[in-house]
Amino acid sequence: MDRLLKAARTSGSLNLSNRSLRDVPNEVYQSLDAVGKDENWWEAVELQKLILAHNNIESLKEDLRNLPQLTVLNVSHNKLSDLPAAIGELPMLKSLDVSFNSILKIPEEIGSATSLVKFDCSCNRLKELPSSIGQCVELSDLKGNKLAMLSENLIASWTMLTEFNASKNLLSSIPENIGNLSHLIRFDLHQNKISSIPPSIMGCSSLVEFYMGNNSLSSLPTEIGLLSRLGNLDLHSNQLKEYPVEACKLHLSVLDLSNNSLTGLPPEMGNMTTLRKLLLTGNPLRTLRSSLVSGPTPALLKYLRSRLSEGEDSEITTPTKEDVITRAARLSIASKELSLEGLSLSAVPSEVWESGEVIKVDLSRNAIQELPVELSSCISLQTLILSRNKIKDWPGAILKSLPNLLCLKLDNNPLRQIPSDGFQAVSRVQVLDLSGNASSLPEHPAFSSMSHLQELYLRRMQLHEVPSDIFNLQQLRILDLSQNSLQSVSVEFQRLTSLSELGLSDNNISVLPPELGLLEPSLQALRLDGNPMRSIRRTILDRGTKAVLNYLKDKIPQ
Repeated sequence: MDRLLKAARTSGSLNLSNRSLRDVPNEVYQSLDAVGKDENWWEAVELQKLILAHNNIESLKEDLRNLPQLTVLNVSHNKLSDLPAAIGELPMLKSLDVSFNSILKIPEEIGSATSLVKFDCSCNRLKELPSSIGQCVELSDLKGNKLAMLSENLIASWTMLTEFNASKNLLSSIPENIGNLSHLIRFDLHQNKISSIPPSIMGCSSLVEFYMGNNSLSSLPTEIGLLSRLGNLDLHSNQLKEYPVEACKLHLSVLDLSNNSLTGLPPEMGNMTTLRKLLLTGNPLRTLRSSLVSGPTPALLKYLRSRLSEGEDSEITTPTKEDVITRAARLSIASKELSLEGLSLSAVPSEVWESGEVIKVDLSRNAIQELPVELSSCISLQTLILSRNKIKDWPGAILKSLPNLLCLKLDNNPLRQIPSDGFQAVSRVQVLDLSGNASSLPEHPAFSSMSHLQELYLRRMQLHEVPSDIFNLQQLRILDLSQNSLQSVSVEFQRLTSLSELGLSDNNISVLPPELGLLEPSLQALRLDGNPMRSIRRTILDRGTKAVLNYLKDKIPQ
């Protein structure tokens, strides 16, 4: 024990797991006060990481406040019935794991631990949460307790939440304001008693994984079809009688509808060509042959597509292009949003600029080569979508005249090389999409001139390596580098400590650096499919992001 404590005063990390401890040794709480005579006190460091998992510890002392530099505390798999109030006196604490104990109540003081990024209190005996926990804006794991409800006040406080697990509780409903969680990536509510999903779920626009298996759902809101990033939807073991046509717009990879009450499927489901796995067993499907239901997903989708009637909307009168433009201009006055998407425009009619206070302009899927000069007068503009046009030159002059621009999408244009100082014109932008513009980046792109950047999309850019200046983007949350020619992943990724989503699909990556594991718990979604991955077993990859990051972290040399 003395040897471990002495080493901890050098490394700042102490692991006392699996030692059959009934109490935490007093020397642990004393930290630097326990420096021995044979140690150089000036070389000692405060304890930052304390692992006490898999013991028989029944309580933590209030002396915990003597460890103010603690960032990680793991007391999972013990016999705790409560937590000390001193837990709120750990200002640096980022990760707190008290799972698999017998805790009945979380102290109100937890609200003072405002640095918490991950709080796992799963598999305890909690029936409610203290109101102060709303100050812990990154709370994520509540599974395996006895919670009967989630208050709307708490949801309103957790607007930056990226992962939320409240599975295996007694919840009967989802708060109506769940749509406030616009940054939520993974949402797990399986094995509760929830009977409906509120339409406000459409506000969870970042959602990638949604687990609602083993509940009491009888229907789905049509708004679920607006979750454009959703890739995994688990609805098994509910009471669903139909799958809404609107939900066929989703770009899912996995859809689990097994053990429901479905008698048929909408033919529109055949258009869900991104589906790799569609699970339907345990449904009374009468309109589909059992061989189709149990067979490969592509064959079922092909059959459903064949059931779509050709020209089924032929009797509906299609408005003229001029009508659409006139209506869009009129709507923009009240909504402050101008949408002229998919009208095959080569130029934007001058009459659409009726509102100088427009905050969003969508000109995607047209044939526009140059931006209209009227755009320069839209000084309130925050979002500019120019995807899938014919823009060849970086519109620096117009972009520079938009001081409030936060989101710029220029993907899939024949864009020529951006000037070396081009990004200075959009220095305040938070979202940038340049995907599909293979020759647009200068030799050393100055991404750091966009210091507020939170989302960066560089798909299909023929990149052979990651531009080094990206690693200086400290606020970056989403980085998509899929469909490139990357062969390696730099250890510099560990500098992107705010990253919650990293897309590396469809590259030539075979090995991942162990240091990538240091991005846990902030990194919630790591996409690696379509790579010749040899350094990590398929069984680990199939278990998801958390398993991969923990595996990598364990490979870091001690």
